[in-house]
Amino acid sequence: MRAVVINCTLKRSPEQSNTEALAAVVIEELRERKVEVETIRAVDLDIPPGVQTDLGPGDPWPEVHRKILDAEIFVMASPTWAGQPSSIAQRVIERMDAMLSETDDDGRPVLYNRVAGVVVTGNEDGAHHVINNLSGALNEFGYTIPGQAWTYWNRGPGPGPSFLESDEGRDWSITTGRAMASNLVAVATALAERPVPAPPS
Repeated sequence: MRAVVINCTLKRSPEQSNTEALAAVVIEELRERKVEVETIRAVDLDIPPGVQTDLGPGDPWPEVHRKILDAEIFVMASPTWAGQPSSIAQRVIERMDAMLSETDDDGRPVLYNRVAGVVVTGNEDGAHHVINNLSGALNEFGYTIPGQAWTYWNRGPGPGPSFLESDEGRDWSITTGRAMASNLVAVATALAERPVPAPPS
């Protein structure tokens, strides 16, 4: 089984990313469950805006698209800014929109029988909004979203330290991230055994 994790931090490599640190909890648990995991830091790719799979020469998205289709599990990780997903997360969602019109050999939407989850960090409120926003989009594209397929960390109202700078609430976020990984693998396994059929025409 394969998973791809797209980190939608605004920080370019090799800058330290709080979102990457929490996503690493999920990644570790996935690997414990024999899942092959690939990570992508989307901001490093300079993905251009658009709603097509391939925008021509220099567009890095077709390779990301291929990696998404190679994986049974998809995890989107985003920081919270002004209570919203990062602009990079929105860019990824916009590029994935093209997959709505893609089908597999059996006529199913191409992202059917795959699962997705969300990781969110931020030193401000808004995590549940971001989780709902991203989960809703991924479900629209065809992903199955298992129960409790998310984890988050935030400090609460007002400015303050970030995930890597505070111990506040981290144990809960880590435990929830491990549960998220377990649920993703369980549902992906079930879908592999009993796939969702193509929708009625």
